[in-house]
Amino acid sequence: MKRINRRTFLAGSVAAGTSLAMSGCNTQPAPYSRVRGANEDIRLAVVGMGSTIKIGGRGKKHIREFRELEGVRVVALCDPDSDILNEQVKKFHDRSEKVGAYADIRKLLEDKNIDAISVVTPNHWHALATIWGCQAGKDVYVEKPVSYNIREGRKIVEAARKYKRIVQTGLGSRASKALAEAIRYIRQGKLGKILVARGFCHKRRQSIGKVNGPQPIPESIDYNLWSGPAPMEPLMRKYLHYDWHWIWTTGNGDIGTQGVHQMDICRWALGQSQMAPRVMSIGGRFGYIDDGQTPNTQIIILDYKPAPLIFEVRGLPESKADSKLPTYRGIRVGVVIQCEGGYIASGASKVLAYDNNDKVIKQFEGSGNNYANFIEVLRSRKVSDQYTDILDGHISTALCHMGNISHRIGAERKPGQIREAIRGDKNSLEVFERFEEHLAANEIDPGKTPAVLGPALKMDTRRERFVEGHGLDRANELLSRKYRKGFVVPEKV
Repeated sequence: MKRINRRTFLAGSVAAGTSLAMSGCNTQPAPYSRVRGANEDIRLAVVGMGSTIKIGGRGKKHIREFRELEGVRVVALCDPDSDILNEQVKKFHDRSEKVGAYADIRKLLEDKNIDAISVVTPNHWHALATIWGCQAGKDVYVEKPVSYNIREGRKIVEAARKYKRIVQTGLGSRASKALAEAIRYIRQGKLGKILVARGFCHKRRQSIGKVNGPQPIPESIDYNLWSGPAPMEPLMRKYLHYDWHWIWTTGNGDIGTQGVHQMDICRWALGQSQMAPRVMSIGGRFGYIDDGQTPNTQIIILDYKPAPLIFEVRGLPESKADSKLPTYRGIRVGVVIQCEGGYIASGASKVLAYDNNDKVIKQFEGSGNNYANFIEVLRSRKVSDQYTDILDGHISTALCHMGNISHRIGAERKPGQIREAIRGDKNSLEVFERFEEHLAANEIDPGKTPAVLGPALKMDTRRERFVEGHGLDRANELLSRKYRKGFVVPEKV
């Protein structure tokens, strides 16, 4: 395939994708008049290929997963980086498969030969791409976190319901038969009442480095389209791709990137269908000075009743001398649901029940496929058949946003001040003690490099708005954001 540069690419016919009005995608939905036949192919477009600079790219996984499903054809690809897009288009051509190529999702959504889209963009694009997809009559699979902020998540839910679209969340743990069985086991009272649900995201994150000034935007990228709903700011980091996760204008840190999976499992186990009534964060960015903004070490306390949800993020190794990652009861990335008579521990590969002496008493088996479930539901049109409906995705993502909001409006405090703030809460005190031990093992003195203590914020779970806590006005401002013209997440979807 002949290589084309950015200017040629954007000037092309189908790839340019800029003909829709910049006020948004107003294409009217084309609701299904009948259930799709078993022999009819689902025609799907993947929106967002992912970075080839530092990692493989989540979009490539979506292409592979959907292509392998019977009765599914990937018929279009979309990405504002022509190098990344061309690389994937070439693979289709090499297989003699026809595929459309678009820089702008708005042009893609005009194509009536597309039934569904899979949104694998950076976080700041998830909501708008999904809402526009619903408005254009497409069903949507949207990656986690489903939104950049809490208001966006609610607007996606409203759009899905209004336009009668199937909108599935990329929280694959809901497809796990082993986890579903473990949660049934808990609800049957086999381990007694739940005392606390703990989530863990212990993933090594290296420094992203520090630059001295604005960096050049790669020639292959349409930066206006890449920025979309986010401010079109100078690039103040070495890499545009992937490291957007650790910048507040585009990303949600590790709690939103990875932790939302485990947050969702914890909420599922607790049986909670709304946001937590109260949140507090303790955390910071420790171990290096770089251009990253989000915390790499964080505690989020979600005060559900009768059992709380406590989440821990750690991006540093176990210690300065040991590069392996820390664990809690053998879990590095996963959950521990502590009950009166034992606990459930779920990590990368196993879901086990233990007694209080750490003896395994039961192993749960079985897996599932979230991608396949999405396609099955596109045929049945039954939202109740979904593993991860958008409403679940919204609530679990919102818990991550709540924790980040507390952090962002917090202030640095000495360890003694933090202990005073959580005095009387034995679970929070215990996790903070381990937080301090972890930092000390990495030769970080919390007295000299204080953690940020976020305020305790009370949430009106019906209105999805904070109603009490220090910095209340700023907290509620962070429920949404200011959008650029042409890329506004609408109030009325």
